[in-house]
Amino acid sequence: MFTDTHTHLYDENLMADIGQVQRAIDAGVTRMYMPNCDQGTIKGMLELADKWPENCLPMMGLHPCYVKDHYKEELALVAEWLGKRKFYAVGEIGLDYYWDLTFKEQQKEAFATQIDMALQYQLPIVIHSRESTPDCIEIVRSKQNGNLKGIFHCFSGTIEEARQIIDLGFYMGIGGVITYKKSTLPDVVKAVGLDNLVLETDAPYLAPVPYRGKRNESSYIPVMAQKVAEILNCPLELVAKITNANAEKVFPF
Repeated sequence: MFTDTHTHLYDENLMADIGQVQRAIDAGVTRMYMPNCDQGTIKGMLELADKWPENCLPMMGLHPCYVKDHYKEELALVAEWLGKRKFYAVGEIGLDYYWDLTFKEQQKEAFATQIDMALQYQLPIVIHSRESTPDCIEIVRSKQNGNLKGIFHCFSGTIEEARQIIDLGFYMGIGGVITYKKSTLPDVVKAVGLDNLVLETDAPYLAPVPYRGKRNESSYIPVMAQKVAEILNCPLELVAKITNANAEKVFPF
């Protein structure tokens, strides 16, 4: 059995092919954690969570790329939803310095605010850290009181950054990028080992080889697991066992 710790199942490109959920289950991917983006993604996400309550598990949060002029209203909605039903994490939250720096300071404020929400509700956080990993690490470090846990989703940093993340008690999400020819992730995986990793797709983005350039989906998690097994020269079953156990340490039941 496998866990996809980060998949946008509600994305319109995936919702048009609802069979992708069953394909994932058939491939042994029995738990799929769905990060929220903003108020526009809540409805579709919760519809999937209600249809497959044992398999499609929702998070609640405001994605940094959606931090705009009305971000305080969005944060108020996040807080409202966290008080209304069960979510498995506060996510996807964090910082994104790749697309637009217009709201950089607001992103930092939104990130810190949502970490406080996670601590309030005793939930893990799932972090987006595109070209912003040092700042994300610093904000998490400032908030770490011994109770904060979570995942640096789609990790693409250095070995040193990976070690800082481990020291904070966090895990790194490894997805399709690990199969790319120029990826530096194999070096990171060798350095930190299985005990600090979880698997993810970030579907419909970042499909692994041999599907690169096509739509990603949760049923491809075994492809990433096999690559990790090859890098570490260990059985696929061990990768599944340990990454599943790590996911269970992060997410509540």
